[in-house]
Amino acid sequence: MEQYEPDRLFPARAAAARRGLGGARASLSRRSLLRASAGGALAVGGLGALSACGIPAAGQTQGGTSVEDRSAKEKVVNFANWPVYIDVDDNGKHHPTLDTFTRQTGIKVKYTEDINDNNEFFGKIKPQLAAGQDTGRDLIVLTDWLAARMIRLGWVQKLDQSNLPHAFANLSEQYRSPDWDPGRAYSYPWQGVSTVVAYNKKALDGIEVRSVSDLLDNPKLKGRVSFLSEMRDTMGMTLLDMGKDPAKFTDDDFDAAIARLQKAVDSGQIRRFTGNDYTSDLTKGDIAACVAWGGDIVQLQEDSADVDYVIPDAGWLTSTDNLMIPNKARHKTNAERLMDFYYQPRQAALLSAYVAFMSPVDGAKEELAKIDKAAAENPLIIPTKDMVARAHSFRALSDKEEAAYEEKFAKLTGA
Repeated sequence: MEQYEPDRLFPARAAAARRGLGGARASLSRRSLLRASAGGALAVGGLGALSACGIPAAGQTQGGTSVEDRSAKEKVVNFANWPVYIDVDDNGKHHPTLDTFTRQTGIKVKYTEDINDNNEFFGKIKPQLAAGQDTGRDLIVLTDWLAARMIRLGWVQKLDQSNLPHAFANLSEQYRSPDWDPGRAYSYPWQGVSTVVAYNKKALDGIEVRSVSDLLDNPKLKGRVSFLSEMRDTMGMTLLDMGKDPAKFTDDDFDAAIARLQKAVDSGQIRRFTGNDYTSDLTKGDIAACVAWGGDIVQLQEDSADVDYVIPDAGWLTSTDNLMIPNKARHKTNAERLMDFYYQPRQAALLSAYVAFMSPVDGAKEELAKIDKAAAENPLIIPTKDMVARAHSFRALSDKEEAAYEEKFAKLTGA
């Protein structure tokens, strides 16, 4: 198997330098416009050795609609992803890990970056899925709340775990059984996303920030605090700070958190709710502290010694962007093989070294250390056991809850 050479890799600091910190950062993180809105066999014996792993082949597809799988005849997989969410070469034209996959398997990947927003993409594929038609995509990446909706609608196919030996074995424990997809029957994480409290040390000038309460209640930070325009992140962190579990909260809990934030808005404590454009404000010190996405902070710290973060004692929020196979996809087995490829620790590490989000793959840390030791030791990329113990997820919402909560949050933020 071909390997990268260390001086040709693209760790987080190189990626940050190339992408820049100006307006182009919207494409770097994807966390607002992009995430929110509202040759031969695979390694470790290949697919032929699965019976020895004790992984049963799936029976008839349930919960979704399959067609004749053309994988054996058509060595191709159509992979739709978000912008700037995979490794690229020096020219920004090729994806080295995808090239490796093609060399190993003979399967060509037709890779597109046509997911710019969850809701926008859902609107794009909804007519075809509702009509029982092929979307033209074999593999897509959706944020957990939309992934949950797709499963409820029956618009994604149940995975054949016998094609996913590395994913089955190497998926990190914290991601194994979300309430919206118990046992990962329909999805596997592409990357994990962390939501934390970040700050600019110079702008704080000695003011201590350890929690969301510090952002909301310290008068010395009035007008110098921002929260995220993504409902689940801002509300999840606020609920945690109020002693509520984002995985189990009630309508009354949600309303109490809205009221607490509204008070901070009315008093001028919160400067604004932002997408990932908070990164520029934070770097310049225009805001002193904020609720932030960990992937952004990893990038910012490569360019600014003033930027830092804290995991509140109350905990932090974790979510995932997920690989799924839509109904009527024509190359399901090929898609599953590509999913499984990224659960080999080496490939997972190469991906994380570039995108700087949390790897969901056990064993990636050791491989990442060979590429970028600092990245391997960064808990925002490879969480520590203590950090994992304090992680919380925002519970799956019914359609009715989602509509009601988003409406209340929109009134809060002025959206």
